This record gives sequence, C-alpha cells and structure tokens, in this order.
Amino acid sequence: MSRHGYKSVWNELAETEERAKLHVGGSSDEAHLLATAYDTERTLEATVGIHLDDVILEIGCGVGRVGAVLAPLCRQWIGCDVSRRMLQYTAERLAGCPNVRLIELSGFDLKPVEDASVDVVYCTVVFMHLDEWDRFSYALEAHRTLRPGGRVYVDNFNLCSDEGWKVFEQHRAIPPNDRPPHISKSSTPQEIETYLRRAGFRSIQLQESGPWIRGWGVK
Repeated sequence: MSRHGYKSVWNELAETEERAKLHVGGSSDEAHLLATAYDTERTLEATVGIHLDDVILEIGCGVGRVGAVLAPLCRQWIGCDVSRRMLQYTAERLAGCPNVRLIELSGFDLKPVEDASVDVVYCTVVFMHLDEWDRFSYALEAHRTLRPGGRVYVDNFNLCSDEGWKVFEQHRAIPPNDRPPHISKSSTPQEIETYLRRAGFRSIQLQESGPWIRGWGVK
C-alpha cells in the first residue's frame, strides 16, 4: 500500500473505532482525546480566532475529536476526511450538533466545498501524513474556499527542533521496507511559510513550540 493512497490507507487504519482513535489522537482513551481537543481549540483561539458566526472547516477531521469542541462555538462546522469510516465515527460523535456538515474527500483537494464559502480552514496533525505536494495543494484549496479575510491554520512536527529531530531519527531507524505508509514526515518553518505565501495568504505568522511548527495567515 503506497503512502499517497490516502483513502485506502486511512480506511484500513479506521477499521474499528478504537483503532481509528489511536491513529488520529495517539490514544483510544476518551479523556485524552478530549484534553487534546481542548488544547487545539485554545491554539485556534490564540491564532486565527473562533467566532460564533464563523463557518469553520477542518481538513482531516478523523473521528471528530476537535469538531466536538468547536461545533458549539461557531455557525457551522464542516468536517472533511478521506476516510468514509472516519466520517461515520465523526457523525456518531457529533450526532447532537445540528450545525455539522461532513464531506468525504478524494485525498488531494476540497472540490466538494464551494469557493469563498468558509471563514476558517484548519488542518492539525495531518500534514505529517501527506506528501509535500499534497500539503501545498490543501493550502491552495484553503485559499480558494475561504472568503476574503478568512483565516487558515496548519501545523506539523518541526524537523529543526530537538524534539522533532528525535522523532525523525526514530523513524529513520525503521528499515525502509517496514515503514508504514502513514509514517509521520516532518516540516521546517520555511516549508510551512512557503506553502502559505505561495498559496496567496498574507499576514503569515509562524510559531515554533517544542516539537511543533504552527503557521497561520489571512486571505
């Protein structure tokens, strides 16, 4: 199974809900998932902001970990994922939220989403699973789907940090033929900034925090 066969890779990883939670959140423990979801919500509040009248779109929503926290805070939350199974788990998790829209993606674009129709696009803990060209494609698609003045947020683990380099070395130690197709690949701050700038975003800001690079900007 190849790395860029995102749909088949992630449908297989989501064969059961417990397995899906493990692969998107690092743990199948609900308390852990909720804690990390609130961490993400605080990060988004501090970077792009979350407003009650926003339409917010997540690229790679997984099991709805973050959506369950954000949906009550906005006008509409749109969860997008390549895996139909992931979206089924998201639908169950957010069944009580009337303002949720779920979209199955091809793995390479946001084609089902209308131009200039959303206020915030975010993509967290997903770039690590994508090839570089596909990371940039989603930056371009975020720009297309955002309204003028809309905000984008992306992150990945940072090759330039000591913590990120440790992860890189751990993965390098896996024999090439044994590396799974979803193995995490790092970014550099310059890479994240370049994607956002080349996609047309302005007022771009970067934050390096421990193993993470966070980047955000405005259309």
